[in-house]
Amino acid sequence: MAQIQTKIADMQDQADQFTKKIEVEKRLLEEIDKQLKVGKARLEDKRQFVGGVNASKESTKQTMKQIRILENRLDKALVKFNESLSFNKTLRDEIDNLRRERVVFDNIYKKLGKELQEKKASMAEKVELSNLAYEARDQALAETTALRTLMDKEQSAFEDEWSELGRQLETDKKSIKDIGRGTPAKDARGDLSKDDEDKLRKKLVKGSWGLAKDKVSKAVVLERVQSYEEAFNRIQASTGIADIDELVTSFIEAEDKNFSLYNYVNEMNNEVEKLEEQNAELRVEIEKYKGQGGNTENQRKKLLKDLEDKLAKTEAKAAQYEEKALKATKTVESLISGIQNIFNRLGLNQSSVVDMLGDDGVTENNMMKYLGLIEQHTNELLSVYMTRQLAATGAATGSAQDPGGAPPTPSMGMPSLLGTGPAAPAGPASLLVQPPMIGDEDDAEDVSDEEDERPLSRDELKAKTIRGINKKENQKGGLQKKARKQAAAAVGGN
Repeated sequence: MAQIQTKIADMQDQADQFTKKIEVEKRLLEEIDKQLKVGKARLEDKRQFVGGVNASKESTKQTMKQIRILENRLDKALVKFNESLSFNKTLRDEIDNLRRERVVFDNIYKKLGKELQEKKASMAEKVELSNLAYEARDQALAETTALRTLMDKEQSAFEDEWSELGRQLETDKKSIKDIGRGTPAKDARGDLSKDDEDKLRKKLVKGSWGLAKDKVSKAVVLERVQSYEEAFNRIQASTGIADIDELVTSFIEAEDKNFSLYNYVNEMNNEVEKLEEQNAELRVEIEKYKGQGGNTENQRKKLLKDLEDKLAKTEAKAAQYEEKALKATKTVESLISGIQNIFNRLGLNQSSVVDMLGDDGVTENNMMKYLGLIEQHTNELLSVYMTRQLAATGAATGSAQDPGGAPPTPSMGMPSLLGTGPAAPAGPASLLVQPPMIGDEDDAEDVSDEEDERPLSRDELKAKTIRGINKKENQKGGLQKKARKQAAAAVGGN
């Protein structure tokens, strides 16, 4: 018995220990459950913050799209950069060719300038020689013409006198022959008288004097001819031409040649001026290409820097967009969860709605339709509740009716109905959505475009509901009559 009692006591102690352990484990389980709930809540918050199941995929898709766009822009920029490099290389080659051509043109210009100076010096010498030759030719021609005229005159006079003297000599010879034959004096004289003989002697003396004069004149003419011959010999020695006519012809040819050389020199001067203008244009063009080359290099560096800045800005924008996409995804997920919860609480999960919107639940594509259905159903519930509230209020307080016995209008009881909702958000909505046009057409006509593009606050929802109810009351008089009958029946029942 003692052992059994001891064993029972031990087992009781063990039972107490196990009971304590069970309590400890229960507390641990409760703590774990609390932590699990907190974790689930945090997980739900995180999911809502991320923005839905498809948010990461959409964000990744948008990011990849943005990356592809930026890569395409980068490729286009690189293509433009390579085209700029190619164009710069072409310009450099062209500049090198122009530099080589400039060197060639400079050499040609120097050579032509040297030849021009030589031609000018030779032309000056030839012009001087031609001027001297012209002067000598003119002087020689003048003297030759004068001498020829004088010689012609003297020759004609000499021939006349010579013929006269010849006749006189023949007469004298005949007279002398007659005297030599021994003819008497009277016969010797013939028919001539003494006076005739004196005259004949005088003529003979005069003829002798004329012959002497002719000899002297011939000597003078010979001296002149000799001087002319010496001048001609000098001209012949300088020109190498023996004939006077040929000398004149050569002078004319030399004059024509000098004139042609003069024209050639003028043409060469014009060509030299043109070459100088071309060289000046080439220098200007070379300087232009040099400036363009420097500008192109600066533009290339600037373009590269701009592209790098744009790439950095684009990457920063991509990071910002990615962050915004994550925030939007989390917001959308939280909205989807809240919309699904509200939809289920309102009891709208019917088969017709499932057939219309699908059995996938609330997604980013159909969440606007769910919001429209929720809004429509909420307006309907508010209208029904408003009608009942007004009926109950009219039955409880008869003093609230007007003197005609009509119940109060919906607008009179609406503040008590909609004043219990949550307060309006402190700031503007962070997410602008565009609700679908699923509600009543009459409501849609009165709602502005701004209300269709964002969620409604409490005041806006209040004003919208008042407008909808007033319009329904005005258009549906039967509904008002029915409400009055219900109110009268409720009063009679009370």
